[in-house]
Amino acid sequence: MKFDVKEKPDLKKRKFSPPQILVLGFALIIAIGTFLLMLPISIKQDGRLSWIDALFTATSATCVTGLTVKDTGTFFTPFGQVVILALVQVGGLGFMTMATLFSLVLKRRISLKDRLLLQQAMNQNTMEGIVRLIRKVMVYSVVIEGTAALALTLRWAVEMPFSQAVYYGVFHAISLFNNAGFDLLGNFQSLTRHVSDPIVNLISMVLIISGGIGFIVISDLVDYRKHRGLSLHSKVVLSMSGALIAIGAIVIFIFEFTNPYTLEPLNWAGKIWSSFFQSITPRSGGVATLDIASMRHATQFFIIILMFIGAAPGSTGGGIKVTTFAILIGAMFSMIRGRDDIVMFRYRIVQERIVKALTITLLTLFLLIFIAMVLSTTESADFLSILFETTSAFSTVGLSMGLTTKLTVFGKIVICITMFIGRLGPLTLAYALGPKKGRELYRHPEGQMIIG
Repeated sequence: MKFDVKEKPDLKKRKFSPPQILVLGFALIIAIGTFLLMLPISIKQDGRLSWIDALFTATSATCVTGLTVKDTGTFFTPFGQVVILALVQVGGLGFMTMATLFSLVLKRRISLKDRLLLQQAMNQNTMEGIVRLIRKVMVYSVVIEGTAALALTLRWAVEMPFSQAVYYGVFHAISLFNNAGFDLLGNFQSLTRHVSDPIVNLISMVLIISGGIGFIVISDLVDYRKHRGLSLHSKVVLSMSGALIAIGAIVIFIFEFTNPYTLEPLNWAGKIWSSFFQSITPRSGGVATLDIASMRHATQFFIIILMFIGAAPGSTGGGIKVTTFAILIGAMFSMIRGRDDIVMFRYRIVQERIVKALTITLLTLFLLIFIAMVLSTTESADFLSILFETTSAFSTVGLSMGLTTKLTVFGKIVICITMFIGRLGPLTLAYALGPKKGRELYRHPEGQMIIG
């Protein structure tokens, strides 16, 4: 009797935290995607897909990365491509967002636990207005993806059957807006054949930027007249994103201007389009109009830096996030100027945010260095290619210097884990695996230490 009484409370206490539910949810989606991609209906008759390649593709799609070991356009059937697209949409918006959508359609009440999960999934500081934000996310996604799909359909209808143009338009609109990087143009060429096409370039860049700045910023821009201004978050994201795009385009233009394999053969319009496109896509876009492997080492390393920084919080992109980078830059300038506080747009950044930014950056650096060192011992490639692949996987970018298809089974597993961690975020995974934080009962005395 005593044994039975003790068992019941223990069973009731076994509850999953929001980070743990997110980890398990994404893992379940990847498992389902792997199973569907291994079905004969997903693969063309002359193709063969191993379990590791199916797992890699499903992970890449769910984590909206875009690294591929099999060419999406030529290896998979329309059914397999739709499976990949569904994984991209669910992975990009988040499975909790999709679950909430169905709950709203069925007029089911959103519980407190669901709101906590949504807060964690959308990387929000508060639950206030979270369901309203989810409604906006769905509306913005449908409007942006639908408009882009129509524009791409009209563009491609001049060179392919209309039904195929519609299919291509919808697929690439969803893939680009979710910063996934999957394409159907064949032979791992990405968008290189549209290098000087202003329509495809412009639509693709707008989609990547829209998905990369995050739904909070989009909502702020839509409601700009209503609120007569932007939030601090939106101001930082837009200013930092604009600066990175402009600086990136200038650096790539200078480094690649005389490269006979990239910018040199193009006219001035093509050079400008390409410079801006290659500056925007490392933010998590995953498609390219130039051959990344043919770029100079300096450009490739610079793209690694852009991938490391990534997109904005609450977006479909990865990386340490532009707000984190902005806080680090702000801390540097504040220290140089001898000021105690980091001030942005007349707002002081609280200490907690600064510590979190440093933690995320250091965790990411340590993780990337460790993974790159491991892969350098198992893969037959130069270190720059390995570092590029590792950063691309963690930041869910999808750009590659050609290493993806040459990875060993162990290398593919490591990259899968890297993509998974990158999509969830190192802190979310740490919270999911680590013990629950308890209240500190005391504080240690303050100490002094020499730095610098």
